Amino acid sequence: MRTAILTGVSISASIAILVTSVSISAQDKDKYAVKVPGGLAFSEFRGYEDWAVISLSVNGGKVAAILGNPAMIDAYKQGIPDNGKSFPDGAMMAKIHWNPKKQESYPGQPMVPGTLHDVDFMVKDSKRFADSGGWGWGAFDYDEASGTFRPANAASRPPQGNDAKCGLTCHTDVVTRDYVFTEYGKR
Repeated sequence: MRTAILTGVSISASIAILVTSVSISAQDKDKYAVKVPGGLAFSEFRGYEDWAVISLSVNGGKVAAILGNPAMIDAYKQGIPDNGKSFPDGAMMAKIHWNPKKQESYPGQPMVPGTLHDVDFMVKDSKRFADSGGWGWGAFDYDEASGTFRPANAASRPPQGNDAKCGLTCHTDVVTRDYVFTEYGKR
């Protein structure tokens, strides 16, 4: 009898894990199928959720974490862009925006990430994006009701271009920093 109970628990747990894995896989499949017209695909940034934090920001009523892949982090550690050098091809950034919420039950009632708003990406590829400073951009709005992403567009808040050059206009303000606003936060 004891073995049957343990086996039953084991089978139930396995089914729960399998169902959860299928749900996550379906969400990932949908997420990674989204592509900016004429440009970047969400799938090019697979694994961004685990990249190292470059910095944080609060802007336009959103709280954000800016993450970098290993090539981006290594470049920052070498002093790029402050040393006048450019980021290497393959360097990638992700900026995850959340609508802030007040955590009223915590001491000091801090503002923390609430619902997901959007995810933005940058990738350095000087051949593929030669006409946009060597960088490609992609912005993807998140729809909480459906749990899906879509390319940002003129109806987004803030309005966005929706091709791989969508970030070039505002990033020309930092052309001397290889088109990168984000500074690597001191640790």
